[in-house]
Amino acid sequence: MASTNDVKQYLAYWFQLGKRVVIDNGAATLQLREVVNGNRYSDEFEECWERITSPDAGDCYLEGTHETIAQLLSPAWEVAPCARCNMPIPARNMGMPPLLCPCFDLAGWPNTELPPPRCPVDSQEELRAIRDRLLGSLSSRSS
Repeated sequence: MASTNDVKQYLAYWFQLGKRVVIDNGAATLQLREVVNGNRYSDEFEECWERITSPDAGDCYLEGTHETIAQLLSPAWEVAPCARCNMPIPARNMGMPPLLCPCFDLAGWPNTELPPPRCPVDSQEELRAIRDRLLGSLSSRSS
């Protein structure tokens, strides 16, 4: 089963590549300007997430896919890396995988010369983890 965080990350990664989300049973689309803001998702992304997961949102899905966000949040689905581009894609727990990755219509993707999409990162926490690993290796050498 895909967790809420997995589905949010799936959307965030694809938003960073310019994909849109179709909302209200195809009545409109949303494309975000800012997805990540420092160590958290942007307010714009969080507002979009609230909108597409609200009970009265209708069917909402990533452009180029058929699986709704509501379906992805059900136990029948998980989010796994694409074999072609390593981006997150929806996959059924049992059965056939989707026919297409959302990257099928992105010209020049995958592009290993560009930084890949990312999740928010707490730089201070990452630096603390590096410091702790270094201090751990120093203390094990002196023992």
